[in-house]
Amino acid sequence: MLRPWTLLLKERVEIAPDSPRYMQIAHGLIHEIERGRLLPGEYLPSSRDLADALDVNRKTIVTAYEELIAQGWLASAGTRGTRVSTSLPRSEAADAVHLAAAPAIAADETEYPFLAAPDRPIAIPVGHWRKLDEGVSDSRLLPADLLPRAYRKAAEDAARTNSLSYRDPRGSPHLRREIADMLRRQRGLMVGADHICITRGSQMGVFLTARVLIRPGDAVLVERLTYEPAVATFRACGAKIVTVGLDEDGVDVADVERACRKHRVRAIFVTPHHQFPTTVSMRPDRRLRLLELARQFAFAIIEDDYDHEFHFGAKPLLPMASYAPARVIYAGSLSKLLVPALRIGYIAAAPRMIDALAYQISMIDGMGNSITEGVAAHLLESGEVRRHIRKTAQIYAARRDAFARSLDATLGDLIDYRIPDGGLAFWLRFRDPAALDRIEARAPDLGLSFASSHSYAADDSAERGLRLGFASLDEAEARVVLAALHDCTAP
Repeated sequence: MLRPWTLLLKERVEIAPDSPRYMQIAHGLIHEIERGRLLPGEYLPSSRDLADALDVNRKTIVTAYEELIAQGWLASAGTRGTRVSTSLPRSEAADAVHLAAAPAIAADETEYPFLAAPDRPIAIPVGHWRKLDEGVSDSRLLPADLLPRAYRKAAEDAARTNSLSYRDPRGSPHLRREIADMLRRQRGLMVGADHICITRGSQMGVFLTARVLIRPGDAVLVERLTYEPAVATFRACGAKIVTVGLDEDGVDVADVERACRKHRVRAIFVTPHHQFPTTVSMRPDRRLRLLELARQFAFAIIEDDYDHEFHFGAKPLLPMASYAPARVIYAGSLSKLLVPALRIGYIAAAPRMIDALAYQISMIDGMGNSITEGVAAHLLESGEVRRHIRKTAQIYAARRDAFARSLDATLGDLIDYRIPDGGLAFWLRFRDPAALDRIEARAPDLGLSFASSHSYAADDSAERGLRLGFASLDEAEARVVLAALHDCTAP
Protein backbone atom coordinates (compact mmCIF):
# COMPACT_ATOMS: atom_id res chain seq x y z
CA MET A 1 0.00 0.00 0.00
CA LEU A 2 1.37 3.36 -0.99
CA ARG A 3 1.92 5.91 1.72
CA PRO A 4 -0.22 9.10 1.31
CA TRP A 5 2.75 11.34 0.53
CA THR A 6 3.67 8.97 -2.31
CA LEU A 7 0.25 9.51 -3.88
CA LEU A 8 0.72 13.27 -3.59
CA LEU A 9 4.16 12.97 -5.14
CA LYS A 10 2.68 11.07 -8.08
CA GLU A 11 0.11 13.86 -8.60
CA ARG A 12 2.84 16.47 -8.42
CA VAL A 13 4.97 14.72 -11.03
CA GLU A 14 2.03 14.37 -13.40
CA ILE A 15 1.25 18.12 -13.42
CA ALA A 16 4.80 19.16 -14.44
CA PRO A 17 5.56 17.13 -17.56
CA ASP A 18 8.04 19.51 -19.19
CA SER A 19 11.01 19.34 -16.82
CA PRO A 20 13.28 16.27 -16.46
CA ARG A 21 11.47 13.52 -14.55
CA TYR A 22 14.20 13.06 -11.94
CA MET A 23 14.01 16.80 -11.21
CA GLN A 24 10.24 16.68 -10.84
CA ILE A 25 10.61 13.85 -8.32
CA ALA A 26 13.40 15.65 -6.45
CA HIS A 27 11.33 18.83 -6.19
CA GLY A 28 8.32 16.82 -5.08
CA LEU A 29 10.29 15.16 -2.28
CA ILE A 30 11.65 18.54 -1.14
CA HIS A 31 8.09 19.84 -1.04
CA GLU A 32 6.94 16.92 1.10
CA ILE A 33 9.83 17.48 3.51
CA GLU A 34 9.04 21.19 3.78
CA ARG A 35 5.37 20.45 4.38
CA GLY A 36 6.24 18.07 7.22
CA ARG A 37 4.86 14.95 5.58
CA LEU A 38 8.37 13.48 5.43
CA LEU A 39 10.10 13.87 8.80
CA PRO A 40 13.83 14.03 9.60
CA GLY A 41 15.16 10.48 9.92
CA GLU A 42 12.23 8.91 8.07
CA TYR A 43 13.17 6.20 5.55
CA LEU A 44 12.05 6.51 1.96
CA PRO A 45 10.90 3.59 -0.19
CA SER A 46 13.58 1.74 -2.07
CA SER A 47 14.39 3.11 -5.50
CA ARG A 48 12.70 0.06 -7.07
CA ASP A 49 9.47 0.41 -5.01
CA LEU A 50 9.18 4.17 -5.66
CA ALA A 51 9.90 3.64 -9.36
CA ASP A 52 7.08 1.11 -9.54
CA ALA A 53 4.72 3.45 -7.64
CA LEU A 54 5.46 6.40 -9.92
CA ASP A 55 5.70 4.33 -13.08
CA VAL A 56 9.20 5.55 -13.95
CA ASN A 57 12.54 3.93 -14.62
CA ARG A 58 14.44 2.92 -11.46
CA LYS A 59 17.46 4.91 -12.65
CA THR A 60 15.30 8.06 -12.51
CA ILE A 61 14.68 7.50 -8.80
CA VAL A 62 18.34 6.73 -8.16
CA THR A 63 19.32 10.01 -9.86
CA ALA A 64 16.75 11.96 -7.83
CA TYR A 65 17.95 10.41 -4.56
CA GLU A 66 21.59 11.10 -5.43
CA GLU A 67 20.76 14.74 -6.24
CA LEU A 68 18.98 15.24 -2.90
CA ILE A 69 21.76 13.51 -0.97
CA ALA A 70 24.26 15.88 -2.58
CA GLN A 71 22.09 18.86 -1.62
CA GLY A 72 21.71 17.68 1.98
CA TRP A 73 17.99 16.89 1.94
CA LEU A 74 18.51 13.13 2.15
CA ALA A 75 21.18 10.89 3.63
CA SER A 76 22.29 7.40 2.68
CA ALA A 77 21.99 4.81 5.46
CA GLY A 78 24.02 2.18 3.62
CA THR A 79 22.21 -1.13 3.25
CA ARG A 80 19.26 0.18 5.27
CA GLY A 81 18.29 2.56 2.48
CA THR A 82 17.82 6.31 2.12
CA ARG A 83 16.26 8.57 4.70
CA VAL A 84 15.45 12.23 5.26
CA SER A 85 18.49 13.99 6.69
CA THR A 86 18.39 14.24 10.47
CA SER A 87 20.11 17.63 10.32
CA LEU A 88 16.98 19.24 8.92
CA PRO A 89 14.78 21.16 11.39
CA ARG A 90 11.50 19.57 12.36
CA SER A 91 8.49 21.67 11.39
CA GLU A 92 6.32 22.87 14.29
CA ALA A 93 3.28 21.68 12.40
CA ALA A 94 4.83 18.40 11.33
CA ASP A 95 2.86 16.25 13.75
CA ALA A 96 -0.41 17.80 12.60
CA VAL A 97 0.21 17.50 8.89
CA HIS A 98 2.35 14.37 8.76
CA LEU A 99 0.82 11.97 6.23
CA ALA A 100 -2.19 14.27 5.82
CA ALA A 101 -3.69 14.18 2.37
CA ALA A 102 -3.58 17.95 1.90
CA PRO A 103 -3.32 19.03 -1.75
CA ALA A 104 0.04 20.19 -3.03
CA ILE A 105 0.54 23.94 -3.51
CA ALA A 106 0.60 24.74 -7.22
CA ALA A 107 3.64 26.50 -8.62
CA ASP A 108 1.63 29.66 -9.38
CA GLU A 109 0.23 30.01 -5.85
CA THR A 110 1.72 31.57 -2.73
CA GLU A 111 1.45 31.03 1.00
CA TYR A 112 2.35 34.63 1.87
CA PRO A 113 0.41 37.90 1.55
CA PHE A 114 1.36 40.49 -1.05
CA LEU A 115 -0.07 43.55 -2.78
CA ALA A 116 -1.90 42.06 -5.74
CA ALA A 117 -2.30 43.78 -9.09
CA PRO A 118 -5.70 45.36 -9.74
CA ASP A 119 -8.23 43.62 -11.95
CA ARG A 120 -7.67 46.17 -14.72
CA PRO A 121 -3.97 46.54 -15.55
CA ILE A 122 -2.46 49.91 -16.38
CA ALA A 123 -0.65 48.68 -19.48
CA ILE A 124 -2.65 47.49 -22.47
CA PRO A 125 -1.85 43.79 -22.88
CA VAL A 126 0.16 42.78 -25.89
CA GLY A 127 -1.06 40.13 -28.28
CA HIS A 128 -2.63 39.73 -31.68
CA TRP A 129 -4.55 42.97 -31.45
CA ARG A 130 -5.05 45.99 -33.63
CA LYS A 131 -3.92 48.37 -30.94
CA LEU A 132 -5.19 51.92 -30.73
CA ASP A 133 -2.57 53.63 -28.60
CA GLU A 134 -2.94 56.83 -26.60
CA GLY A 135 -0.55 58.88 -28.70
CA VAL A 136 2.65 57.12 -29.72
CA SER A 137 5.01 58.01 -32.55
CA ASP A 138 5.44 55.70 -35.53
CA SER A 139 8.71 53.83 -34.99
CA ARG A 140 8.61 52.76 -38.65
CA LEU A 141 9.56 56.32 -39.62
CA LEU A 142 12.94 56.09 -37.92
CA PRO A 143 15.60 55.28 -40.55
CA ALA A 144 16.45 51.59 -40.24
CA ASP A 145 20.20 52.14 -40.08
CA LEU A 146 20.11 55.04 -37.61
CA LEU A 147 19.99 53.07 -34.35
CA PRO A 148 22.53 50.37 -35.38
CA ARG A 149 25.04 53.08 -36.33
CA ALA A 150 24.40 54.98 -33.12
CA TYR A 151 24.74 51.83 -31.00
CA ARG A 152 28.02 50.96 -32.70
CA LYS A 153 29.44 54.42 -32.05
CA ALA A 154 28.18 54.44 -28.43
CA ALA A 155 29.78 51.05 -27.75
CA GLU A 156 33.08 52.12 -29.30
CA ASP A 157 33.12 55.39 -27.34
CA ALA A 158 32.28 53.60 -24.08
CA ALA A 159 35.04 51.05 -24.58
CA ARG A 160 37.59 53.72 -25.50
CA THR A 161 36.79 55.87 -22.43
CA ASN A 162 36.40 52.90 -20.03
CA SER A 163 32.75 53.84 -19.39
CA LEU A 164 31.25 50.35 -19.23
CA SER A 165 31.59 49.96 -15.48
CA TYR A 166 29.26 51.23 -12.75
CA ARG A 167 28.90 54.98 -12.74
CA ASP A 168 26.79 57.98 -11.71
CA PRO A 169 23.13 57.03 -11.03
CA ARG A 170 22.14 60.48 -12.34
CA GLY A 171 23.03 59.18 -15.80
CA SER A 172 25.64 59.65 -18.49
CA PRO A 173 27.33 63.09 -18.20
CA HIS A 174 27.31 63.33 -22.00
CA LEU A 175 23.56 62.73 -22.25
CA ARG A 176 22.78 65.05 -19.34
CA ARG A 177 24.70 67.83 -21.08
CA GLU A 178 22.91 67.21 -24.38
CA ILE A 179 19.45 67.18 -22.76
CA ALA A 180 20.25 70.34 -20.78
CA ASP A 181 21.35 71.99 -24.04
CA MET A 182 18.13 70.90 -25.78
CA LEU A 183 16.00 72.25 -22.93
CA ARG A 184 17.83 75.60 -22.93
CA ARG A 185 17.64 76.10 -26.70
CA GLN A 186 14.18 74.74 -27.42
CA ARG A 187 12.18 75.12 -24.19
CA GLY A 188 13.74 78.03 -22.35
CA LEU A 189 14.85 76.13 -19.24
CA MET A 190 17.97 77.65 -17.66
CA VAL A 191 19.56 74.31 -16.74
CA GLY A 192 22.90 72.56 -16.89
CA ALA A 193 23.90 68.94 -16.52
CA ASP A 194 23.60 69.18 -12.71
CA HIS A 195 19.88 69.87 -13.13
CA ILE A 196 19.25 66.64 -15.08
CA CYS A 197 18.64 63.06 -13.94
CA ILE A 198 18.25 60.35 -16.60
CA THR A 199 15.45 57.82 -16.11
CA ARG A 200 14.00 54.86 -17.99
CA GLY A 201 11.12 56.88 -19.44
CA SER A 202 9.09 59.75 -17.97
CA GLN A 203 6.95 57.40 -15.86
CA MET A 204 10.02 56.28 -13.93
CA GLY A 205 10.79 59.95 -13.38
CA VAL A 206 7.32 60.55 -11.97
CA PHE A 207 7.68 57.51 -9.72
CA LEU A 208 11.05 58.65 -8.37
CA THR A 209 9.70 62.15 -7.82
CA ALA A 210 6.76 60.75 -5.86
CA ARG A 211 9.13 58.66 -3.72
CA VAL A 212 11.11 61.77 -2.81
CA LEU A 213 8.19 64.17 -2.32
CA ILE A 214 5.31 62.26 -0.81
CA ARG A 215 4.72 60.93 2.67
CA PRO A 216 1.66 58.86 3.66
CA GLY A 217 -1.33 61.13 4.11
CA ASP A 218 -0.06 63.96 1.90
CA ALA A 219 -2.57 65.28 -0.62
CA VAL A 220 -1.66 65.23 -4.29
CA LEU A 221 -3.85 67.16 -6.70
CA VAL A 222 -4.72 65.75 -10.11
CA GLU A 223 -7.23 66.84 -12.72
CA ARG A 224 -10.43 64.79 -12.87
CA LEU A 225 -9.26 63.45 -16.21
CA THR A 226 -5.60 62.57 -16.02
CA TYR A 227 -2.81 60.05 -16.55
CA GLU A 228 -3.64 56.86 -14.66
CA PRO A 229 -0.06 55.58 -14.11
CA ALA A 230 0.79 58.82 -12.30
CA VAL A 231 -2.24 58.49 -10.03
CA ALA A 232 -1.33 54.88 -9.29
CA THR A 233 2.22 55.97 -8.42
CA PHE A 234 1.04 58.63 -5.98
CA ARG A 235 -1.33 56.19 -4.31
CA ALA A 236 1.44 53.62 -4.00
CA CYS A 237 3.44 56.22 -2.04
CA GLY A 238 0.54 56.73 0.37
CA ALA A 239 -0.84 59.94 -1.10
CA LYS A 240 -4.42 61.07 -0.71
CA ILE A 241 -5.62 61.82 -4.25
CA VAL A 242 -7.65 65.04 -4.48
CA THR A 243 -9.22 65.82 -7.83
CA VAL A 244 -9.64 69.32 -9.24
CA GLY A 245 -11.65 70.61 -12.17
CA LEU A 246 -10.62 70.85 -15.81
CA ASP A 247 -12.12 72.75 -18.74
CA GLU A 248 -11.17 73.96 -22.21
CA ASP A 249 -8.53 76.28 -20.73
CA GLY A 250 -6.82 73.70 -18.56
CA VAL A 251 -6.87 73.07 -14.83
CA ASP A 252 -9.40 75.01 -12.73
CA VAL A 253 -7.07 77.11 -10.57
CA ALA A 254 -9.93 78.29 -8.33
CA ASP A 255 -10.57 74.64 -7.55
CA VAL A 256 -6.85 74.20 -6.83
CA GLU A 257 -6.97 77.06 -4.31
CA ARG A 258 -10.02 75.58 -2.58
CA ALA A 259 -8.24 72.23 -2.31
CA CYS A 260 -5.14 73.89 -0.85
CA ARG A 261 -7.22 75.56 1.86
CA LYS A 262 -8.80 72.24 2.77
CA HIS A 263 -5.88 69.78 2.50
CA ARG A 264 -2.15 69.62 3.18
CA VAL A 265 -1.12 69.60 -0.47
CA ARG A 266 2.35 68.32 -1.29
CA ALA A 267 2.19 68.36 -5.11
CA ILE A 268 0.03 68.76 -8.18
CA PHE A 269 0.52 66.72 -11.34
CA VAL A 270 -0.28 68.50 -14.61
CA THR A 271 0.30 68.07 -18.33
CA PRO A 272 -0.21 71.72 -19.32
CA HIS A 273 1.15 71.71 -22.85
CA HIS A 274 -1.14 69.00 -24.26
CA GLN A 275 -3.33 67.90 -21.35
CA PHE A 276 -3.64 64.16 -20.95
CA PRO A 277 -6.12 62.91 -22.09
CA THR A 278 -8.11 65.89 -23.43
CA THR A 279 -5.23 67.56 -25.40
CA VAL A 280 -6.20 71.11 -24.25
CA SER A 281 -3.45 73.62 -23.47
CA MET A 282 -3.39 75.49 -20.16
CA ARG A 283 -3.87 79.23 -20.66
CA PRO A 284 -0.99 81.55 -19.65
CA ASP A 285 -3.00 83.31 -16.93
CA ARG A 286 -3.82 79.96 -15.34
CA ARG A 287 -0.19 78.89 -15.45
CA LEU A 288 0.84 82.04 -13.63
CA ARG A 289 -1.92 81.62 -11.04
CA LEU A 290 -0.95 77.98 -10.45
CA LEU A 291 2.66 79.03 -9.90
CA GLU A 292 1.55 81.66 -7.42
CA LEU A 293 -0.53 79.09 -5.53
CA ALA A 294 2.49 76.78 -5.44
CA ARG A 295 4.51 79.58 -3.84
CA GLN A 296 1.73 80.50 -1.42
CA PHE A 297 0.99 76.96 -0.23
CA ALA A 298 4.50 75.52 -0.69
CA PHE A 299 3.67 72.59 -2.94
CA ALA A 300 5.57 71.24 -5.93
CA ILE A 301 4.30 71.29 -9.50
CA ILE A 302 5.12 68.09 -11.40
CA GLU A 303 5.02 69.20 -15.04
CA ASP A 304 4.95 66.33 -17.51
CA ASP A 305 5.74 67.94 -20.86
CA TYR A 306 5.71 65.09 -23.37
CA ASP A 307 5.01 65.91 -27.02
CA HIS A 308 6.41 69.43 -26.69
CA GLU A 309 7.89 69.35 -30.19
CA PHE A 310 4.74 68.11 -31.89
CA HIS A 311 2.71 71.32 -32.06
CA PHE A 312 0.92 72.01 -35.33
CA GLY A 313 -0.49 75.49 -34.78
CA ALA A 314 1.21 78.56 -33.34
CA LYS A 315 4.52 78.33 -31.49
CA PRO A 316 4.00 76.37 -28.26
CA LEU A 317 4.02 78.06 -24.85
CA LEU A 318 7.19 77.73 -22.80
CA PRO A 319 7.04 75.21 -19.96
CA MET A 320 6.29 76.54 -16.48
CA ALA A 321 9.68 75.18 -15.44
CA SER A 322 11.32 77.80 -17.69
CA TYR A 323 10.16 80.73 -15.53
CA ALA A 324 9.64 79.13 -12.09
CA PRO A 325 12.32 76.43 -11.74
CA ALA A 326 12.22 76.48 -7.93
CA ARG A 327 8.57 75.41 -7.90
CA VAL A 328 8.48 72.96 -10.81
CA ILE A 329 9.82 69.44 -11.31
CA TYR A 330 9.95 68.92 -15.05
CA ALA A 331 9.51 65.44 -16.53
CA GLY A 332 10.23 64.63 -20.14
CA SER A 333 11.07 61.79 -22.48
CA LEU A 334 12.79 61.01 -25.76
CA SER A 335 10.46 58.05 -26.29
CA LYS A 336 8.02 59.82 -28.60
CA LEU A 337 10.74 61.83 -30.30
CA LEU A 338 12.51 58.62 -31.35
CA VAL A 339 11.08 55.21 -30.35
CA PRO A 340 9.51 54.09 -27.04
CA ALA A 341 11.83 51.08 -26.86
CA LEU A 342 14.82 53.37 -26.35
CA ARG A 343 13.53 54.05 -22.79
CA ILE A 344 15.16 57.41 -22.20
CA GLY A 345 13.41 59.89 -19.93
CA TYR A 346 14.66 62.66 -17.71
CA ILE A 347 13.83 64.94 -14.81
CA ALA A 348 14.93 68.58 -14.73
CA ALA A 349 14.97 70.12 -11.26
CA ALA A 350 17.15 71.84 -8.69
CA PRO A 351 20.49 70.04 -8.15
CA ARG A 352 19.62 68.96 -4.59
CA MET A 353 16.41 67.38 -5.91
CA ILE A 354 18.44 65.62 -8.61
CA ASP A 355 20.74 64.23 -5.92
CA ALA A 356 17.69 62.90 -4.04
CA LEU A 357 16.40 61.20 -7.20
CA ALA A 358 19.83 59.71 -7.88
CA TYR A 359 19.85 58.22 -4.39
CA GLN A 360 16.55 56.48 -5.15
CA ILE A 361 18.00 55.16 -8.41
CA SER A 362 21.02 53.80 -6.57
CA MET A 363 18.63 51.64 -4.52
CA ILE A 364 16.42 50.29 -7.31
CA ASP A 365 18.53 50.46 -10.46
CA GLY A 366 22.11 51.24 -9.47
CA MET A 367 22.67 52.98 -12.78
CA GLY A 368 21.11 53.21 -16.18
CA ASN A 369 22.16 51.69 -19.47
CA SER A 370 25.42 53.36 -20.47
CA ILE A 371 25.24 52.16 -24.07
CA THR A 372 21.65 53.28 -24.65
CA GLU A 373 22.33 56.64 -23.01
CA GLY A 374 25.35 56.99 -25.28
CA VAL A 375 23.10 56.32 -28.28
CA ALA A 376 20.68 59.05 -27.22
CA ALA A 377 23.51 61.51 -26.58
CA HIS A 378 24.99 60.83 -30.00
CA LEU A 379 21.63 61.29 -31.76
CA LEU A 380 21.08 64.61 -29.97
CA GLU A 381 24.61 65.89 -30.54
CA SER A 382 24.68 64.93 -34.23
CA GLY A 383 21.39 66.70 -34.97
CA GLU A 384 19.63 63.46 -35.94
CA VAL A 385 16.89 64.07 -33.38
CA ARG A 386 16.14 67.56 -34.75
CA ARG A 387 16.07 66.27 -38.32
CA HIS A 388 13.80 63.38 -37.35
CA ILE A 389 11.38 65.74 -35.59
CA ARG A 390 11.19 68.09 -38.56
CA LYS A 391 10.42 65.21 -40.89
CA THR A 392 7.90 63.42 -38.71
CA ALA A 393 6.09 66.59 -37.59
CA GLN A 394 4.97 67.15 -41.18
CA ILE A 395 3.85 63.53 -41.51
CA TYR A 396 1.97 63.63 -38.21
CA ALA A 397 0.23 66.88 -39.14
CA ALA A 398 -1.07 65.23 -42.32
CA ARG A 399 -2.12 62.12 -40.40
CA ARG A 400 -3.94 64.27 -37.87
CA ASP A 401 -6.02 65.88 -40.60
CA ALA A 402 -6.69 62.53 -42.29
CA PHE A 403 -7.70 61.01 -38.95
CA ALA A 404 -10.20 63.82 -38.44
CA ARG A 405 -11.73 63.13 -41.86
CA SER A 406 -12.00 59.43 -41.05
CA LEU A 407 -13.60 60.22 -37.70
CA ASP A 408 -16.21 62.36 -39.45
CA ALA A 409 -16.90 59.59 -41.97
CA THR A 410 -17.21 56.76 -39.41
CA LEU A 411 -18.18 58.13 -35.99
CA GLY A 412 -19.14 61.69 -36.81
CA ASP A 413 -22.77 61.29 -35.77
CA LEU A 414 -21.78 59.82 -32.37
CA ILE A 415 -18.95 62.00 -31.11
CA ASP A 416 -17.74 65.50 -30.42
CA TYR A 417 -14.06 66.37 -30.69
CA ARG A 418 -11.69 69.20 -31.45
CA ILE A 419 -8.72 68.85 -33.73
CA PRO A 420 -5.72 69.06 -31.39
CA ASP A 421 -3.25 71.91 -31.88
CA GLY A 422 -0.49 69.53 -30.86
CA GLY A 423 0.30 66.14 -29.45
CA LEU A 424 -0.37 62.81 -31.11
CA ALA A 425 -3.94 61.93 -30.07
CA PHE A 426 -7.61 62.92 -30.25
CA TRP A 427 -10.01 63.06 -27.31
CA LEU A 428 -13.48 61.79 -28.27
CA ARG A 429 -16.60 62.66 -26.29
CA PHE A 430 -19.61 60.47 -26.97
CA ARG A 431 -23.05 62.08 -27.23
CA ASP A 432 -24.67 58.80 -26.21
CA PRO A 433 -22.81 56.95 -23.42
CA ALA A 434 -24.47 53.72 -24.55
CA ALA A 435 -22.51 53.88 -27.82
CA LEU A 436 -19.27 54.05 -25.85
CA ASP A 437 -20.43 51.11 -23.73
CA ARG A 438 -21.04 49.05 -26.87
CA ILE A 439 -17.62 49.91 -28.29
CA GLU A 440 -15.84 48.86 -25.11
CA ALA A 441 -17.87 45.67 -24.81
CA ARG A 442 -17.52 44.52 -28.41
CA ALA A 443 -14.06 45.74 -29.42
CA PRO A 444 -12.16 42.70 -28.07
CA ASP A 445 -14.21 40.36 -30.25
CA LEU A 446 -13.10 42.37 -33.28
CA GLY A 447 -9.45 42.22 -32.22
CA LEU A 448 -9.28 45.87 -31.12
CA SER A 449 -7.30 46.94 -28.07
CA PHE A 450 -7.33 50.39 -26.45
CA ALA A 451 -7.30 51.99 -23.02
CA SER A 452 -10.63 51.90 -21.21
CA SER A 453 -12.57 55.15 -20.84
CA HIS A 454 -12.48 54.52 -17.09
CA SER A 455 -8.67 54.63 -17.07
CA TYR A 456 -8.65 58.41 -17.51
CA ALA A 457 -11.09 59.22 -14.71
CA ALA A 458 -9.53 60.10 -11.35
CA ASP A 459 -12.96 60.16 -9.72
CA ASP A 460 -16.52 59.14 -10.52
CA SER A 461 -17.56 62.68 -11.54
CA ALA A 462 -15.23 62.76 -14.55
CA GLU A 463 -16.70 62.52 -18.01
CA ARG A 464 -15.99 59.44 -20.08
CA GLY A 465 -14.29 59.46 -23.42
CA LEU A 466 -11.67 57.75 -25.55
CA ARG A 467 -8.18 58.98 -26.31
CA LEU A 468 -7.08 57.67 -29.69
CA GLY A 469 -3.58 58.14 -31.05
CA PHE A 470 -3.26 58.96 -34.74
CA ALA A 471 0.49 59.23 -35.30
CA SER A 472 1.33 55.51 -35.32
CA LEU A 473 -1.26 54.76 -38.05
CA ASP A 474 -1.03 55.71 -41.68
CA GLU A 475 -4.19 56.94 -43.38
CA ALA A 476 -5.30 53.51 -44.62
CA GLU A 477 -4.67 51.84 -41.25
CA ALA A 478 -6.66 54.55 -39.47
CA ARG A 479 -9.66 54.08 -41.80
CA VAL A 480 -9.71 50.34 -41.13
CA VAL A 481 -9.50 50.70 -37.35
CA LEU A 482 -12.10 53.47 -37.13
CA ALA A 483 -14.46 51.49 -39.36
CA ALA A 484 -14.10 48.58 -36.95
CA LEU A 485 -14.93 50.90 -34.05
CA HIS A 486 -18.02 52.03 -35.90
CA ASP A 487 -19.07 48.40 -36.36
CA CYS A 488 -19.09 48.08 -32.55
CA THR A 489 -21.65 50.84 -32.11
CA ALA A 490 -24.66 49.18 -33.72
CA PRO A 491 -27.51 48.75 -31.19
